[in-house]
Amino acid sequence: MEIYETQTEIGKRQSWLLSLIVIVLVTIGVLILLQGFALVLVPTLYNITMEDFLGLMTGDYDVPNGRMAMLFVQGIGSGIGFWVAAWVISRFIDKAELHWDIQRERFNVKNLLLALVITLGAMFVNGLLVYWNAQLDLPESMAGLESWMKEMETQLMELTMFLTDFQSIPELLTGILVIGVFAGIGEEMFFRGIIQPKMKLYTNSAHSGIWLTAIIFSAIHVQFYGFVPRVFLGALFGYLYHYSGSLLYPILAHVFNNSLTVLVIYLSNQGIVDFDLESTDTVSYPAALTGLLVLMIGFFYFKKINQPKDAELDQGI
Repeated sequence: MEIYETQTEIGKRQSWLLSLIVIVLVTIGVLILLQGFALVLVPTLYNITMEDFLGLMTGDYDVPNGRMAMLFVQGIGSGIGFWVAAWVISRFIDKAELHWDIQRERFNVKNLLLALVITLGAMFVNGLLVYWNAQLDLPESMAGLESWMKEMETQLMELTMFLTDFQSIPELLTGILVIGVFAGIGEEMFFRGIIQPKMKLYTNSAHSGIWLTAIIFSAIHVQFYGFVPRVFLGALFGYLYHYSGSLLYPILAHVFNNSLTVLVIYLSNQGIVDFDLESTDTVSYPAALTGLLVLMIGFFYFKKINQPKDAELDQGI
């Protein structure tokens, strides 16, 4: 039920390779441009030299205002970056129409609450997937690759812990804005709004389009031991869009997922709740099974009540 109408040559099925090449080039260009713009502003806004900021990028986190500077660059260069890339591709390259008027008509608060309950259930299921994915052991012949993957994962975990070690309410709110809101909107506009309809067209299958997009979505995060859980979340957001025909549901579900995670990490750091971001050694099977039950029942009902009357517009690209 995705809406992405375009009559341009590059948007047609036979031009899939050219279309993907253009998307990659435009996206990389936009992300580099916006990150460069953010970096230029960092010394003025946060009184950090470029040398100190580069030190942050290599793991030297003992820099005043370093966390806020990193969040600023991430918000502009990544969250807003994907949003801008999606806009450039849909507006100037594909000349596509997403029919936001119809997408808004398909949206209501009752269905949103159901989508958020589904997302909450999926978060408990994801705890089990994180545990399973963390147990990954590659064959002995791939020991070098496994060592590199673990080193990358350690570096990314250290960066994540630094970015989410909020020392004040303003830092927490900035984290929610960048990690929750900007990332949620930008990534959904790009992956579910642009990539998913294209993959659906290229494979001639809605399910293949959703899962291929979820795999790409997970891969760009370059977290090998969190790959499967992120594919699962990507598919969740993809099906919310597919069954409802409104991109607003996956956008708000993504924002909810990320923002709640950031809030739980903050409460854990304050000693209010028991949550260890680093731990993948234990898992609650009752919580995961309860989440799976909520997810399955919720999705069945969500699919049943979201049957757009204007299905003639659901023709992909």
